[in-house]
Amino acid sequence: MQSSPPLGTENQSPYQVDSRREIIALLRGLRDSNQLISMLINGGSEVFITSILMVDDINNIVIIDSAQSQLANQRIVEAPRVSFEGLLDKIGIQFSSSSLQRTEFENRPALQFAIPASLIRLQRREYYRINTPLSTPIRALIHIHNGDRLELAKLSLVDISCGGIAILDEKKVLDNTIGTIYEHSKVDLPSIGLVDVILQVRNSQDLILLNGKTNRRVGCQFVNMSNSVLASIQRYIMKLERERNAKLTGIR
Repeated sequence: MQSSPPLGTENQSPYQVDSRREIIALLRGLRDSNQLISMLINGGSEVFITSILMVDDINNIVIIDSAQSQLANQRIVEAPRVSFEGLLDKIGIQFSSSSLQRTEFENRPALQFAIPASLIRLQRREYYRINTPLSTPIRALIHIHNGDRLELAKLSLVDISCGGIAILDEKKVLDNTIGTIYEHSKVDLPSIGLVDVILQVRNSQDLILLNGKTNRRVGCQFVNMSNSVLASIQRYIMKLERERNAKLTGIR
């Protein structure tokens, strides 16, 4: 499963966007599509989930949701640099700010920062990821060891591609060590059924939600996937894409 590297980890000059008009358009795209964005501080040791509320090009500010905890907001405001990562229509968007401030938006607490002078747009088409629907969550069925017993954990997916899946592990039951392999796993694809997969942990990130709760996002790569399973996943991704496009265009 491909994941966008954090800022500064690769030669990003081919992906850097310096056009103010394009930067504003991308930020507004994230806002208009209600995309959740990861907000990282302290080198990524703390991650908060937020969303863009407004992009004000006249006053040169971006307003985002604040965390529920005042202590968390204080850490964010005091951080020397805050990095942001989001996904907009197959494209990873990354940017950062060295100065966040408290503000209000529609009579509720929020945070603001200057529109970034540049951002990174990482377009990786080889494994197009698509977010799975919140209304009908997709489950991954994974066997885990609980003492001497082998139990079946049913975990919700965040997104899926032909290369792998991202899983929400709220109770932290998975061994999230990079390289850990889960054999005999299954993914329950609506209208298709259970498909057999072998999963290998490739990344893990603990998230602090705006309501103060924590969650863990575990990225897993498919290993030795059969052509029939690959075709099933491709069909499901195409189905999701058709449904999303129909919703955007108002077609039912």
